[in-house]
Amino acid sequence: MPEGHTIHRAALEHNKIFGGHSVGVTSPQGRFTDGAARLDGQTCSVVEAIGKHLIYHFENGSVLHIHLGLFGRIRKHKLPLRTARGAVRVRLVCATHAVDINGPTICEILDDHGLSSLKQRIGPDVLRRDAEPIRAFRKIKKSRRSIGCLIMDQSVMAGIGNIYRTEILWRESVHPLTLGRDLDDATLERLWLDARKLLEIGVRRNAIVTVDSAKLSGGRYRENTNIFGKEVCPSCEGVVSQLEISGRRVYLCDKCQPLVDSD
Repeated sequence: MPEGHTIHRAALEHNKIFGGHSVGVTSPQGRFTDGAARLDGQTCSVVEAIGKHLIYHFENGSVLHIHLGLFGRIRKHKLPLRTARGAVRVRLVCATHAVDINGPTICEILDDHGLSSLKQRIGPDVLRRDAEPIRAFRKIKKSRRSIGCLIMDQSVMAGIGNIYRTEILWRESVHPLTLGRDLDDATLERLWLDARKLLEIGVRRNAIVTVDSAKLSGGRYRENTNIFGKEVCPSCEGVVSQLEISGRRVYLCDKCQPLVDSD
């Protein structure tokens, strides 16, 4: 599943392409034909990201809501139009570009009430400047669940995926199994600020880069992580352990991230 930086980068790119312009909307696959017809030819006012959700606002009041899920994919290309590749649920076309969205978990039109309900279900997004991190902190401090579970719960804190979870907790010396209720305000503030810093880098570089010493290069960036998928901790040179939380693999260094017993 794409992490939050990918969706925010897509929102920025699509806002530049479609914002303020009439957009042709079709469903080459045929599973969104009625919805596409309601949007076809309408002017897109703005595109935004909320956590891992991509939101297209149209001037007729309709909102296109996309959530890629595990298998969804976005493809963008300059005109002329290319033949649709695979099962394209929705195609957006303006005077210069086309965007194809394949296999999203959610592809729907929302009204004002639906959009408001969606926003209420999503936790504060670390990449949004209007986010209120205190909302996440309150939920975490009341929880008996582990921070490794909570930090990826999109209703608690939005935008963080599996790789960022591992990297942020290691960078801030927090064991993934630490209970939310055992974390103090200072630690939660550090986790939030580091998450925002790393995801902002991800938006700029179009890749997950969590190593502070990573150098810029002229080509396409690739993932550059500290312990995710690694065997040795770069800080203490100890063995990197693995465990499973919420069905996903987490990497950790037991020496650098000691687990403090809960009272």
